[in-house]
Amino acid sequence: MKMADIKKKLKSSDVLIGMLTVQVIATGLQLLSKVILSHGTFVFALMSYRHVVATLCIAPFALIWERESLKKVTWSIFFSLFMIALTGIIMAMGLFYYGLKDTTATYATNFLNLIPIATFIFSTVLRVEKLRLKTKAGKVKLLGAMLCLAGALTITLYKGKVFYISHHNKHQNISKDHTNMLRGTLFLVCSIMSYGCWFLIQAKVSKVFPYKYSATFIICMIATIQSVIVGVCIDRRKASWKLGFNLQLITIFYSGALATAATFCLISWAVTRRGPTYPSMFNPLSLIFVAIAEAVFLGQEISIGSLLGMFLIIVGLYSFLRAKSKELTQIRSSNAGNVEAPPPENEAIVHLTNMELPILARESAKFQSKVVEVPAPIQKQEEKQCI
Repeated sequence: MKMADIKKKLKSSDVLIGMLTVQVIATGLQLLSKVILSHGTFVFALMSYRHVVATLCIAPFALIWERESLKKVTWSIFFSLFMIALTGIIMAMGLFYYGLKDTTATYATNFLNLIPIATFIFSTVLRVEKLRLKTKAGKVKLLGAMLCLAGALTITLYKGKVFYISHHNKHQNISKDHTNMLRGTLFLVCSIMSYGCWFLIQAKVSKVFPYKYSATFIICMIATIQSVIVGVCIDRRKASWKLGFNLQLITIFYSGALATAATFCLISWAVTRRGPTYPSMFNPLSLIFVAIAEAVFLGQEISIGSLLGMFLIIVGLYSFLRAKSKELTQIRSSNAGNVEAPPPENEAIVHLTNMELPILARESAKFQSKVVEVPAPIQKQEEKQCI
């Protein structure tokens, strides 16, 4: 009886376990990436090999389940997917890796939680989304965005008292990379701005090509070619592109198979079961996991300013996502009675679940922008009866 109860509880919490697994995978990737980048791994070599692995992992799903969709790829759709790869992977992910190299894993992960806010700001400026300050949800959403920005400024400008959880590498942890905190911060800011632009493009493309596996497969292939071209232009030395049986190779397979392919499947499954906002609510956990793991395993310092900033970002992000979810629910319910009304543009602006998953917005946008359609066969039957 007890075993049956345990199985029942596990079955009811399977989505929760899946999302916790996603955050653990993201934590491992941040730490592994930080270690190999600190030891001189070339960023675009890492991105090229990583997306080769991701392409091979996603290919079976695209070729088996969505084979016919590949025939629907026009030059217009291909160009849009090309821009998604350019903004969401080459620019956003590349700049993030350079920022991670110059800072710490915890510091860089803080900026990932600001991506929904950057997307919100861009969509508001471009009039894709309205502030709706007259509503309670609109006020909470703006307050959440301000708390996130306050948290980011606190982490950047205030340090305070410093302490260590582990004495491992306490004195060896101060490397020359930390002297480039300003440069790393600029890279991270540019990265989240690139992600904000990427989400706007992604939301538009998802309406004309809503095939998540095929789109991911094509984007990963394009990103691989783009990474090689940009990387060769920056560094042509064979030593920068050479692979060995070391931590670099482990990180490449880890990031491609787990952080991209496996995470994509888990989050797509969670979006189908619980909706697009549910996975986003777990995103701040990776920040906590990374901070603890980096302090324990890498001997990284923890400051009062970083803890205060993390708290403000987490509270602000939860407030923003909850208000956004309520706002979308109100919009859908108000439009439910009118089947001809098009879905609001702001429903296509989705929340980042994980930066390692460059196609999640497609599934979320597809989930959010469904419109009730009148089945055509009913009309044909009525016409036959009239005849």
